[in-house]
Amino acid sequence: MRQTAIPHASTHPHTPKEVNNNDRLLTVDEAAERLGTGVRFIRRLVQERRIRYVKLGKHVRIADSVLIAYVEERTVPALRDVRSHFGKAA
Repeated sequence: MRQTAIPHASTHPHTPKEVNNNDRLLTVDEAAERLGTGVRFIRRLVQERRIRYVKLGKHVRIADSVLIAYVEERTVPALRDVRSHFGKAA
């Protein structure tokens, strides 16, 4: 079997876990506005590969669903929600 030049590269095309054709691709500016942050923060997330993105030539696009997942993963539950399953004190 022939090995690829990059050891971790696969000969099979990459198949993403979830494909949504209706998912809107946002520019870095739009993603920053959507999260209420600066463009620099979004670019740092991309550079550090802490968020999934699409590279179209030299342009970077971020799927709307990726931003939603990013926010959901980092949402901290309220203390009341966490304590509710412990029961009541005597």
